Amino acid sequence: MNELIETLQFVYAPQVVNGLAIGVAVILMALGLTIIFGLLDVINMAHGEFYALGAYLGITLVAKGVSFWVCLALVPVVMAGIGYATERMLIQRVFHTKDRHILTLLLTFGLAIIAEDVFKLAYGPNPYKPDSPIPGASELLGVILPNYRLFLIAAGTAIIVAVWIVVYRTSLGAMVRAAAFDRHMASSLGVPVERVYAGTFAFGVALAGLSGVLLAPIYSVFPTMGKDFILMAFSVVIVGGMGSIKGAVIAGLVLTQIQSISSLYISPVWSDPLVFGIMVLFLMVRPQGLAGRLGHG
Repeated sequence: MNELIETLQFVYAPQVVNGLAIGVAVILMALGLTIIFGLLDVINMAHGEFYALGAYLGITLVAKGVSFWVCLALVPVVMAGIGYATERMLIQRVFHTKDRHILTLLLTFGLAIIAEDVFKLAYGPNPYKPDSPIPGASELLGVILPNYRLFLIAAGTAIIVAVWIVVYRTSLGAMVRAAAFDRHMASSLGVPVERVYAGTFAFGVALAGLSGVLLAPIYSVFPTMGKDFILMAFSVVIVGGMGSIKGAVIAGLVLTQIQSISSLYISPVWSDPLVFGIMVLFLMVRPQGLAGRLGHG
């Protein structure tokens, strides 16, 4: 029994905490993706590059002497402005066309390619590794755990709860869900549908940028980082259910824990394909995912 307890404490506990830390950040990114799809019915292929842009803005501001904590508040605001402009200037131009699904997919995919090249030109191909804003480690249940990862779990959880409250417990969230359910009826009731669309896209982009700032001290910041996390975010969205906030949270926690714990038994190189395999299995067996669309939680 003591051997089992020690194994759980010293072998699995660090992996569980690591999975939780990565999980809450992935969920933030996936929430932005799933909210955008749930309302606009747009698959944003540039979402990973918005995440990378948030990370690059964070390390740039820190290099200029701005506090990391100020960046946590400032970067999402800047990213929201970029997201709003992107929706109004690009997405809106093709949104009402007959082939809007393929056109928005190609548009955001092209935007992702351009953004990645801009990152390479502006910052070079080499990765940046920011210092942890909360150095050191603390003991929890007999296990030494990095302080910043504990902070990431607490802060990410609080933000996820706040997003849920905004969407399901405020009048603004009611307008978003009304526009998602029936845009014509919502418009006839006085809901400014076009502004709600732009604001929702901006909100999703802000969450992606916030994820980039939060994860920068854990992962290196490099031009192609968006590709790595967009695959995980899409896996979370598909397994959770396209457009479901509740499903994204559950899927994010489960998939990142599978990825983290499986690395104890198999090469980390195979941890990602394992997650993608689960995503493919859901597409084959349960394409609607764990839950439904935005209006259903």
